[in-house]
Amino acid sequence: MSELITAELVDLDLSAETKDAAARSLAERMAAHGRVTDLEGFLADVAAREAQMPTGLDGGIGIPHCRSAHVTEPTLAFGRSASGIDFGAPDGPADLIFLIAAPAGGDADHLSILSTLARHLMDDSFTGALRSATEAAPAAALIRGDAPTEEPPPGEPPTDTRPASAHEPEPAPEPAPAPKPQPTPAPFRIVAITSCPTGIAHTYMAAESLEKAGQAAGVEVFVETQGSAGFKRLDPRLVADADGVIFAHDVEVREKERFAGKPTVDVGVKAGINRPAELIAEVRQKAERGEVAAPVRATAPMDKDAATGDGFATRLRKWLMTGVSYMVPFVAAGGLLIALAFAIGGYTINKAPSVADHFLWTDATSWAALLFQVGTVAFGFLVPVLAGFIAYGMADRPGLVPGFVGGAIALTINAGFLGGLIAGLIAGAVVMAIQRVAVPPVLRGIMPVVVIPLISSALVGFLMFLVIGKPVAALQKGLTDWLSGLTGANAIILGVILGLMMCFDLGGPLNKVAYAFAVGGLANPNEGSLKVMAAVMAAGMVPPLAMALATTVRGRLFTKTERDNGKAAWVLGASFITEGAIPFAAADPLRVIPAAMAGGAVTGALSMAFGCTLRAPHGGIFVVPLIGQPFVYLLAIAAGTGVSAALVILLKGLGTRRRAGAADAPADGGAEVKAAA
Repeated sequence: MSELITAELVDLDLSAETKDAAARSLAERMAAHGRVTDLEGFLADVAAREAQMPTGLDGGIGIPHCRSAHVTEPTLAFGRSASGIDFGAPDGPADLIFLIAAPAGGDADHLSILSTLARHLMDDSFTGALRSATEAAPAAALIRGDAPTEEPPPGEPPTDTRPASAHEPEPAPEPAPAPKPQPTPAPFRIVAITSCPTGIAHTYMAAESLEKAGQAAGVEVFVETQGSAGFKRLDPRLVADADGVIFAHDVEVREKERFAGKPTVDVGVKAGINRPAELIAEVRQKAERGEVAAPVRATAPMDKDAATGDGFATRLRKWLMTGVSYMVPFVAAGGLLIALAFAIGGYTINKAPSVADHFLWTDATSWAALLFQVGTVAFGFLVPVLAGFIAYGMADRPGLVPGFVGGAIALTINAGFLGGLIAGLIAGAVVMAIQRVAVPPVLRGIMPVVVIPLISSALVGFLMFLVIGKPVAALQKGLTDWLSGLTGANAIILGVILGLMMCFDLGGPLNKVAYAFAVGGLANPNEGSLKVMAAVMAAGMVPPLAMALATTVRGRLFTKTERDNGKAAWVLGASFITEGAIPFAAADPLRVIPAAMAGGAVTGALSMAFGCTLRAPHGGIFVVPLIGQPFVYLLAIAAGTGVSAALVILLKGLGTRRRAGAADAPADGGAEVKAAA
């Protein structure tokens, strides 16, 4: 591992005039030494972080920073500007600029080094030494912590500057009676949380600032930094004994409910850096007035980052996505094991006896039976996991028990995938309703462990067995029978719809709904459901493959970053990872998404028309041997990929010519005006 900063990463005469130019100048030094692999991509990440919140600090400091996939190792570059550069600090331009680059998976050790730097920036002797440095190497050593900041030389005692008369001895005063010892009052105690979007610099600077202000005010301040390397929770006893709380944050405070019922000041992270004394005074005043924060109910995981105005539809989508995201690993494991079992032992392997009773080590059929039976067990968790984690997304951990119970009942009464989905929503709603009931304090401790699981499981069981379950089971049977009877035009239309859904949001909610619909059919497979699974996977492979093909055929229409992403998109598309097309759609959604949808619709329709089937829920081209009609299946994928690639090239080409025409128009118009004159 290289050093965090070296002399080559220091510029004591930074000539840039803007923050973008300063970031580029310092980033070029990083790229020249192999610390940054894609300069433009890294600078885009720096700009995106800067757009979230200016990185200028009081005292003439700028700290542009980000976590980026284009960074090979944690790196720091330092520049000193004579004229100053505006980084948005309230007190004016910055002359000390630190560019902090952390890899996307930056390790905790190096992030702690970066946090140490952030704390040093609050030390005037540290910044003063950097301003007076004349060579790059000593400045780099100072930043690394290898060189101490200058301290007054030891030796003679401090010079006494008092007037001469002050040196004359004074008569000893009359001894006063010894006062009675008084108990020392306990200091005011504050617990604080600091956090910023990246969790590298502002988080730790705010912590240091609050701790120093607390020392100056005679207040005990204990800070929990919720940075990008994770966070270490404050001792629960400290939180319980605290007299007040300060939240200095720009991202959601994790486990905020720990601090409920105490005087609280809630501000942005920069306030923690710039005016810590005011925050401490404010929380003390709130404590004196007896103001406390309202109790905080534990936020469901999918609601932790929800915007204030999120409606029910948005929250419902997040809850469903929670269940699907936890379900997918079970689907992949169980489905692929079952598919491999069929490939090795044939489709009659499902009638093999239990391998616990009969297993021959040298018999391929026994191994196929083992794969099938393990896969069946894993696949059996599909509906309970879906239901359990939908409820978890709605009501946090209290929703897990009734959610799993409801999902298991859905399997028992043959309500299948739809039953599990409805059971999860019911379980979450029941738990949320119970949590709203005011209970005596003596019962609060047993609510999540005893009361909520007991009541919610009983209610969900009653509703699933006796009220909702049977109609849902009938609907599930009707849907299964409809899929089994799909032929001709109906099957092709369904393939078009599924293809459009898979490619509309590239791994988003509609994509996941189509995928979950297909996977649900694998629980009770028939000819129709296997065709649906094949069409869904084929269509999902098209967008990244099409973008990869387009960047190969007409690379000049794409940026260097997009061309690099195109190389990875070959593998992602072949592996059925639709999200591989997201970078292209994010940069140019009006051209990429319609093109992807057109290709997906073509592939879905052809797959259904060809009668292709698939028993594996994932795997892309790597499970082609498990596909019915594999050659025409690959033909369907190739056709859709070609359509999407051709459309995106056409649309981008038209856009390029239109922009060129617009650029030429003023010049031509100007010539005509001159001629007329």
